[in-house]
Amino acid sequence: MGIYLLKRFLLIIPTLIGVMSINFLLMQLAPGGPVEQTIAKMENLAHISEAAVGQNHLYKGSVGLEPELVDEIKKLYGFDKSLLERYVSMLWNFARFDLGESFYRQSSVVSIIIEKLPVSISLGFFSTLLIYLISIPLGIRKAVRNGSRFDVLSSLIIVIANAIPAFMFGVVLIVFLAGGSYLDIFPLRGLVSENFDSLSLMGKIKDYLWHLCLPVLCVSLGGFATLTMLCKNCFLEEIHKAYAITAKAKGANEKQILYGHIFRNAMLLIISGFPAVFVGMFFSGSLLIEIVFSLDGLGLLGYESVVNRDYPVIFGTLYIFTFLALIVGIISDVLYTLIDPRIHFGAKNG
Repeated sequence: MGIYLLKRFLLIIPTLIGVMSINFLLMQLAPGGPVEQTIAKMENLAHISEAAVGQNHLYKGSVGLEPELVDEIKKLYGFDKSLLERYVSMLWNFARFDLGESFYRQSSVVSIIIEKLPVSISLGFFSTLLIYLISIPLGIRKAVRNGSRFDVLSSLIIVIANAIPAFMFGVVLIVFLAGGSYLDIFPLRGLVSENFDSLSLMGKIKDYLWHLCLPVLCVSLGGFATLTMLCKNCFLEEIHKAYAITAKAKGANEKQILYGHIFRNAMLLIISGFPAVFVGMFFSGSLLIEIVFSLDGLGLLGYESVVNRDYPVIFGTLYIFTFLALIVGIISDVLYTLIDPRIHFGAKNG
């Protein structure tokens, strides 16, 4: 196991380099970089679609500006250096976990990410928790009553819920429950109320959770189907195996068979995949959900960074997310061995 983990940790380095290299080249080839956007703003242009970058040519967007000013703008964003120099500099900075500063926010990338983390962590953690708390019992129940009216009806509801866009569901919730046209039960915007600092500890917790109810419900909506059906299929597979049939023949009741024999084996994929599911929910914070509920998280940050070609923020967040995703993959493998000691990644034939 130790050798396997060492190999996995060593593979993080080339994987990070590969991911960052591909995205670096894609962003460099994309038209409308920060230099062109700055020139366009200075000339009060509404569109910059005709701007193009050339190695030894002036920018088309620079018409009307002094060449010296264009050179200063290029130097400001580091585009006075060659493509190779910028690439090597990026890799060297990331190796030291120096993510640089945003082109437009006058702040370091690390501080910007930390500022947006509360929203993304809140949505990711509580939506993942809600999905697991509902999907696992529901999946077990569907497996036990496979083919029954309950199984068919619950599957129909899950499929319909999975087909509803999360942002549309959010709009409906706002209209009916957040002071839109009917009830005014839940707050409409933000992660906390304006008087949050003046509340007691219990008041702060209640206010925080109350603000999260609707966005967490929307983010969780699409995650129920996959986990519920995975749980059902895992239990169905184990229920028909010889050890479960033998336990039933020896007189064990349904609960003893389910939770004493089947549960550990059936939950192997589900529990070991929890870190990956959580990180997935955390990273993919829905942009539209953040907009609908006026939440300023990583989803909105990523969108604005791509639109503005804020390269330090784009590459910095991508670097951190990729690194954490690789670490989480290793944690998932370790959980496999903890849940089922029969699994040995270090075995020659395993």
